[in-house]
Amino acid sequence: MINLNHSKLLNNLPKQFFASLVQKVNQSIGNGHDVINLGQGNPDQPTPDHIIKALQKSVENPLTHRYSPFRGMSSLKNAVVEFYKREYDVDLDPEEEVAILFGGKAGLVELPLCLCDAGDTILVPDPGYPDYLSGISLSKTVPYMLPLLEQNQFLPDYKLIPQDVLDASKILFINYPNNPTGAIATEEFFKETVELARNNQITVCHDFAYGAFGFDGKKPLSYLQTPGAKECGIEIYTLSKTYNMAGWRIGFAVGNKEVISAINLLQDHLYVSIFPAVQEAAAVALTESQESVKQLLALYEERRNVFISGCHEIGWEVTAPAGSFFAWLKIPSGFTSQEFADLLLEKAHIAVAPGNGFGEYGEGYVRVGLLSDTDRLKEAVARLKEIEIFSKFNV
Repeated sequence: MINLNHSKLLNNLPKQFFASLVQKVNQSIGNGHDVINLGQGNPDQPTPDHIIKALQKSVENPLTHRYSPFRGMSSLKNAVVEFYKREYDVDLDPEEEVAILFGGKAGLVELPLCLCDAGDTILVPDPGYPDYLSGISLSKTVPYMLPLLEQNQFLPDYKLIPQDVLDASKILFINYPNNPTGAIATEEFFKETVELARNNQITVCHDFAYGAFGFDGKKPLSYLQTPGAKECGIEIYTLSKTYNMAGWRIGFAVGNKEVISAINLLQDHLYVSIFPAVQEAAAVALTESQESVKQLLALYEERRNVFISGCHEIGWEVTAPAGSFFAWLKIPSGFTSQEFADLLLEKAHIAVAPGNGFGEYGEGYVRVGLLSDTDRLKEAVARLKEIEIFSKFNV
């Protein structure tokens, strides 16, 4: 047996935040408890029938069992173009401004490898999606955390970034509707983002994973709708959330053609494209009936309203999210995020994600996924009500 050690690259990767949460949930279930798991972001609804049927039909064609073009099928890239024109009135070139991805996460992790050298700085939201740090670790770049504060509607304040940091920065990650806070971006914020990028030669990467989910009749804005956005950035979209296709691993990046070219070049060396049947089904998802998306949005909004109103009824004065399928809840004083999450799991058998897992500025919050049906959410509220702390809440 050889003495095998992991490379320094692997040893330096950030620990997967959700691994410990899953372990705790499984332990509680193993102890016989009925756990209401609101801690993760795995969509609970099935992929719409017409998308499944498109996949089934495509699988029956022997040609889809062969290698597909390295850079994705033209039919899917054209579908992306049609989708962006219909939904956001954004024009795209299918060959130069669209890159097909193995899910949105792949693009987020690949981008620092495409555009940065070791030691470059990357601007990262805090709290934010933990896997932004994966690409930073792999590329040996340096994160500079941008606080997302409630008093600023969970938008970063660019005026607080020192000029020497801006001079060293190559990429800015932003994400709206936001995971974990549920905040949405404004037109003014995106204009400020384009100005910052132009003035400091920074590439913007807008993670638009929850783009389909804006509540109270407010459709989330695409970053690419902002004048000048394509000159200095891209947007990454995934079919995982909009179409309940999380396990299908299909997404795309759109925008600046130089950035898209860099992503395509890296992927030429990593992959041999995606199973053609999945690409053909994804094209159907993007271009055919969007009724399932409307229904899904209505479902998440109903769940949000049931859960948030239930929290208010028991005295937990939390703020309703404006978008995504998460609620970002301020915890009572006297607890850390981890302590409060542990309390809920132990006393109420409810799993939530502690806010500190999303960054330093996530401390003081927990994230709840609205990915259980309304009866389970009502039951969660009933269980919360039984915890002594909620009878003397002082958030």
